[in-house]
Amino acid sequence: MSRDPKLARRVWRRLELIHAVTYFAPEAIGALRDAGFRGFWMGYFAGRAAPLGPAGPELIGATFYNFAEWRIRKAVPDAWSLGSPAAALSARLEGSVAALGRAFADGVGGSAITEIAPLVRRAAQAAPVDGRALFAANAALPWPDEPLASLWHAATLLREHRGDGHVAVLTAAGISGRQANVLHATFVVTPRATMTIGRDYDDAEWDANVSALAARGLLTADGALTDAGRSVKLELEDRTDRVSLSAYETLTDDELDDVIDRLTPLARAIVATGDVPPMTPIGPIADDLDG
Repeated sequence: MSRDPKLARRVWRRLELIHAVTYFAPEAIGALRDAGFRGFWMGYFAGRAAPLGPAGPELIGATFYNFAEWRIRKAVPDAWSLGSPAAALSARLEGSVAALGRAFADGVGGSAITEIAPLVRRAAQAAPVDGRALFAANAALPWPDEPLASLWHAATLLREHRGDGHVAVLTAAGISGRQANVLHATFVVTPRATMTIGRDYDDAEWDANVSALAARGLLTADGALTDAGRSVKLELEDRTDRVSLSAYETLTDDELDDVIDRLTPLARAIVATGDVPPMTPIGPIADDLDG
């Protein structure tokens, strides 16, 4: 089946917002706190890594790819002495579904949730697992029956499927996780302050990564994106889209178009809550819902 790779990006833009409430909505943050995890970052690492079991900082660093090692070690393994992976899984599902329920409280999307959840679930369950550790760990979890919970779980699976593929593409290109952050920030013009807060860079580390990328001709010495850097970045994104398309082979063209169309008002409703910041380390995920 031949499809435009950008279809994978259009689906991801919408599913990412459904998943992102897990990190930003007060219900989700509060549920992880109530489960015993202290502070935003401990809740983040515990909730996202919980499908892997009581993972250590090395495994989390490898699979998440681009976080500062010290930040992970500050949260793990201490997190597992305060709450279990099972508690983290329960809390992230409960809090995320509560946040989505608030976002869709006015009936946004009508019957879209009950009609689209089985399609997104079918895609997630048929997506290839080879080489995708974080996706595989999430795929092994019990599937929630309630439609909104099912939609959130499927969105989580498919975003981690794409994320694992993106890590493989970056690794093959010889771009480390920390370099990837810097290159991406110059590409989407993410404010340096956003990266400092979200991914913990000091000036020395940022400059070292700029120098490494400049040595490859991808950035200038002062950190600006070069033509070669733009070309490489576009190729990385295109390859990510291409490997992500494999998750949707089970859907017909009409079904995939229907998924995109029905996800759009749901994604917009999440944006309208203001829970998800307009700019995150992966870029402005709360826009581009028309293309």
